[in-house]
Amino acid sequence: MTLTFPPGFLWGAASAAYQVEGAAQEDGRTPSIWDTFSHTPGKVLAGDTGDVAVDHYHRFREDVRLMAELNLGAYRFSVSWSRVQPTGRGPAVQRGLDFYRSLVDELLGAGIQPVVTLYHWDLPQELENAGGWPERETAERFAEYAGIVAGALGDRVEFWTTLNEPWCSAFLGYGSGVHAPGRTERLAPLRAAHHLNLAHGLGAQALRAALPARAQIAISLNPAVVRPLSDKPEDLDAARRIDALANRVFTGPLLRGAYPSDLIKDTASITDWSFVRDGDLAVIKHPLDALGINYYTPSLVSAATDNDGSPARHDGHGASAHSPWPGSERVAFHQTPGERTEMGWTIDPTGLHDLLMRYSREAPGVPLYITENGAAFDDKPDAEGAVHDPRRIDYLQAHLAVAHQAIADGADLRGYFLWSLMDNFEWAYGYSKRFGAVYVDYPTQARVPKSSARWYARVARTGELPAA
Repeated sequence: MTLTFPPGFLWGAASAAYQVEGAAQEDGRTPSIWDTFSHTPGKVLAGDTGDVAVDHYHRFREDVRLMAELNLGAYRFSVSWSRVQPTGRGPAVQRGLDFYRSLVDELLGAGIQPVVTLYHWDLPQELENAGGWPERETAERFAEYAGIVAGALGDRVEFWTTLNEPWCSAFLGYGSGVHAPGRTERLAPLRAAHHLNLAHGLGAQALRAALPARAQIAISLNPAVVRPLSDKPEDLDAARRIDALANRVFTGPLLRGAYPSDLIKDTASITDWSFVRDGDLAVIKHPLDALGINYYTPSLVSAATDNDGSPARHDGHGASAHSPWPGSERVAFHQTPGERTEMGWTIDPTGLHDLLMRYSREAPGVPLYITENGAAFDDKPDAEGAVHDPRRIDYLQAHLAVAHQAIADGADLRGYFLWSLMDNFEWAYGYSKRFGAVYVDYPTQARVPKSSARWYARVARTGELPAA
């Protein structure tokens, strides 16, 4: 049976600046934490960096033409903070802003809605040198940066996302160290999480002050679907702990203006949370016009036993001797059953339905968007140069079907952004994992739409999901 999405449903694809732009040292851009991290031996697979990536900085017009051919209604991209404001302070570099002005104009000329993400993990290195996200000043600097970008693009961009996946920035960047800046501490991730929340609130205020009333302001989270291994009390408590650290550390202040009491209790041996100042929570609880949800795979947890070795080894976020779960290091993660992607992530679309229904309940009246969803597979051109990826089509089919079901079940879901438009630099995995609907031959930078791109183009054009 063909499933039909509501009229006006937004069909898009997404990317991130450091993963696609390249031009790392052009037009005044200075290093971000990901430049530093990727150039540090041993941090990124094969020593790969984003110096060139897929050269979107120079090829964006070609890429927008490709988006139009794929019938995209929207393109979600992030702005490189260090391209716009190289030190994270002071006046903007107009050459950097001009790139984004040109990209937005090109998108609008092609009938594609630009969706701007202000921060997708690439903090200017100078701000990290001053302490990074564990320091309050970084949130204050973010608000200034948000105002600069809004001033440059606000007359043409109506959909804004402050942060992408702040959990990764805080807990992978400052806890397990598998993401930039690669710090491995226990207190720093919690301080970083709060200051990222504060950055969202201050940034949303700055956006609202600079943008027309019609503009939408959102945040994109990567909430975890945390399932207990059993119904034993200790396993249920393990799931509660991870839910607090993965989800409610953000949605508590964002939606309710308070950090969860159980999170504060779980982390009492690490901090008294005195870095939360009077007035912060009111700022963080700035009204949202939309909530972005990124989903890939669920988590399965239990209380750790003495035989579990490194309990976080199956949490799906990369190998490290350091846990990204401060105060809950003794929770064990288990490989969920089922078919897996090249990332080792189990394919389970039921988790997406769970999230959409959960946040329909927890954020009533706030429209939802799936701002990332996709899968990495080992895609290779055939003898004729075509790239067939039937497993990705099956993945998208299954996840869009549950998204449609969530709408039928009452979720106010307004759009879907495929991750990702093109193969690109996949963070600590370098160029070894291909998430794109468009294949990129990295030596030549040739773009080849995969079978999934053509399939998705038909769905985006018709708003109809064909039967599996």
